[in-house]
Order: sequence, then structure tokens, then C-alpha cells
Amino acid sequence: MEPITIIIGLVALLLGSVITFFIIKNLDLAKSKSLLKDAEKEAERIKKEKILQAKEKFIELKSQHDKSINEKNREFNKSQNRVKEKETKLNQRLGEMNRKEKDLTEEKSILEKQKSAVVKKQEDLDSNKQKQIQQLEEISNLSAEEAKKELIETLKDEAKTEALTIIQNTIEEAKLTANQEAKKIVIQTIQRTATEHAIENAVSVFNIESDDIKGRIIGREGRNIRAFEEATGVDVIVDDTPEAIIISCFDSVRREIARLSLHKLVTDGRIHPARIEEVVKKTTKEINDEIIEIGKKTTIDLGIHGLHPELIRMVGRMRYRSSYGQNLLQHSRETANLCATMASELGLDSKAAKRAGLLHDIGKVPEDNAETPHALLGMQLAEKYGEKPEVCNAIGAHHDEIEMTSLISPLIQVCDAVSGARPGARRQILDSYISRIKELEETALSFPGVVKSYAIQAGRELRVVVESEKVTDSDADKLSFLISEKIQNDMTYPGQVKVTVIRETRAISYAK
Repeated sequence: MEPITIIIGLVALLLGSVITFFIIKNLDLAKSKSLLKDAEKEAERIKKEKILQAKEKFIELKSQHDKSINEKNREFNKSQNRVKEKETKLNQRLGEMNRKEKDLTEEKSILEKQKSAVVKKQEDLDSNKQKQIQQLEEISNLSAEEAKKELIETLKDEAKTEALTIIQNTIEEAKLTANQEAKKIVIQTIQRTATEHAIENAVSVFNIESDDIKGRIIGREGRNIRAFEEATGVDVIVDDTPEAIIISCFDSVRREIARLSLHKLVTDGRIHPARIEEVVKKTTKEINDEIIEIGKKTTIDLGIHGLHPELIRMVGRMRYRSSYGQNLLQHSRETANLCATMASELGLDSKAAKRAGLLHDIGKVPEDNAETPHALLGMQLAEKYGEKPEVCNAIGAHHDEIEMTSLISPLIQVCDAVSGARPGARRQILDSYISRIKELEETALSFPGVVKSYAIQAGRELRVVVESEKVTDSDADKLSFLISEKIQNDMTYPGQVKVTVIRETRAISYAK
């Protein structure tokens, strides 16, 4: 092929490509113009929408702003009105103060005038007084100073006479009320203190499951029972009483050791002299330890500190000792509480009183049976183990063996008597208490119309039931008075007895 032809073909191809390029470019330009127009239209539409939204937002903000402005204006107007009201009130008060000031000024001028008049009158009275004094001096031939001295002497004599009369009346009244006040303190003390009472006996009953055990306790030819009695120091009574063995001894500690030892032997089943001796020794040690624990617990419960260990052991031994049927430890605890309460009422040392009350009967529990009275023996023991002199004197003087040297001593004596004299505390008092209760009820039953009578509240109240047909309401009042008069005149009793007459009316019918 010729080169010219190739060049022409190439030129033609190049021209075709250029023509094609321009055609395509024109087509893209037209399309771009169309897209640009659409974009401009869309932008115009969005612009209008945004302008509308901005206008709406502006209107909304403007309305909120106007509303806020109006609210602030209203608040401002209210504040302004309040200020005006306050200003008006202040002006009114200022006017009132001005009027009051004017009135005070007028009153002041009036008072000054009255004052000058009073001063003038006082001067006239002083001059008249001087004239009268001169006249009196001329009449009585005495100067004012001499008359004053005579008057003072006369008043002194009269005052002394009246003072002596008042003192005498006061002393008599004190004598009358002293017993009442003392009884009141004792009653208050008793009411604030209450302990249990335990009645101890000289025998203990040991229950057994069957009578076969009696033979094992007696042993062959009685060797077991003899060994037991020798080891414990008690009397063992084995009789026909079914399922029971009696342990007799006046020493309650020994009796308790024997009872516990016998219980261990019967439970273990091995009963022979060697075993009996071993068990009794072990039980004795346990009881001694228990006595010390009881003493410690008692002192802790009462708040008493610093007691000698031997005194603590003696306090524990009181648990197994009785006096006239009254447990000695309970009696001593109650006496201690009574003494502390009464000492507080009287303004004395309550701790020392409580200490003396607990230890006042330790002379009853020594291991050796001394012949010295228990009050003096207790005082000697207290002195031996370092107690204070006032406590020792209170222990020794509570039965008047020695002279009382402190105010606590009579308290111990009184509280000891109060604790032992309560109804039910001791057997002797219990018998008289029961007889008094019966006498109260019989006294009420002796009146006509009385159906039943009940003595309640430890004999401090008598409930009397009467027949409603025989006793009217007015008769019930009269009967209550008559019964109380008869009790007061015929009987001896502590405190007072309330007599209550009960009259009941019943209406009964039957449905058939």
C-alpha cells in the first residue's frame, strides 16, 4: 500500500475521532446545562423553604420574647404595687408615731406639773412631821432617838416571845411527824425491794426408782451406810417409806453434799466403802467451788467490790444456812438492798450500808461452832479481813451487843427486823400472819347480812360480800365503816386495811 494512502487513512481516522469527541462534548455540555438548571430550581425551592422556616422560627421566638417581657412587666407592676402599699403603711405608722409623740409630750408636761405638786406636798408633810415630832418630844419628855430605842427593845421582847412559841410548836410538830416520816421511808424502802424467800428444813428426801436400791445402799451388814454416814457426817434414815430415803442433818452444807454423793453413787451403780469415800471427797470439792461461785455472784449482783476471799466464801455458805426457816443468803441480800435504799433516802453512804447489810449475819456461818454471839463474831471476822470501822460496828451492833457509833448501825438493825418480819418470811411470822388473816375474815362475818369475806393483798384489803335483800346501798356504806372501826379497835396489824363491801343485785327468771 502506498504511504500517501496510509497517511490519508490516518488523517481521516484522526478527523473522525476529533469530530466524535466534539459531538460527545456538546452532548455532555447540554446535559450539564440541563442538570445545572434543575439544581438551580431545587436550590431556589430549598432557599424558599428555609426562608419560610426562618420566618416561622423568628415569629415563634418573637412571641416567646413578648410573652417573657409581658410576664416581667406584670411582676414589676406587682412589685411596684407592693412598694406603694408598704410606703402607704409606713406613712400611716409615721403619722401614728407623730401623734403618740405629741401625746407623750403632753403627758410628760402633765406629769412634771404633778411631780412639782407632789414635791410641794412632801415638803409640807416633812414640815408637819417635824412639828409633830417636836410636839411629841415636848409631851413625852423623850427625844426621837430615845423613843426609837425603847420601841426597838419592846419589839425585840415580843419577837423573842413569838420565836420561842414558834420553836416550841415546831418541836412538838416534829415529834408528831417524825414517826410518820420514818414509817414512810420504811414503807417506801420495802415497796422498792423484793426478794424470794426459801424455807429450809433439817432433812432432805432422796427419791429412788425402786426399793431394791435401799439394800445396796445399806450394804452387807450395813457397811455401806456406815461408811457413807462417817464420810458425810449425816444420818441416813432408811425406813418403810416407799421409794424414798431421808437424809437428816442440821448442817445444810453436809446435807447437800450427802444428797449429791448419794445421787452419783446410785446413778453409777458401784456402791462400796472405797467408792463412797472417793465420791464424797469429789462432791465436797464441787460444793466448795460452788459456794465460792455463789459468793462471787452475790457480790457482783449487789455491786459490792473488794471483799476478802474468805468473806466471799462465807457469803456463799449462807446459801446452805437458814434462820428460823428463812434462807440466810436471801435474807442477807434483802437486808443489803433495804439498807442501800433507806440510806439513799436519808442521804447516807448507800455502798457502806449495802456492804454491812450483806455481812451482818456472817457470824452464823463459821465452820467452827464458836460460842460467841453471831453479831460479835461477825464483827470480829469483818475486822480481821479489813472492813471499815463503820461496817464492823454496824455488824456488831445490830442486836445491841455493843454501842452504835455510826448512823448506818441503826439502819442495819431496822432492815434486819423488816426482812425477818415480812409475812411468809419465817415460820413463826407465818403462823401469826395466817391467824391474822382468819381473824380479819371472821370479824367481817360477825356482822349481819355478810355472806362471804376474803382477805387479799397480804391482809391489806378485806372484800366483804353482802346479801342485797338484807343490806341496802346506804347500809353498805355504814357496814364498811363499822367493820373498819372494829378491825381498828380489836386487832393489831401493820399499815392499813382497806374494807370493800360488795353488794350485788340479781334478777332471775326462767323460760319454760
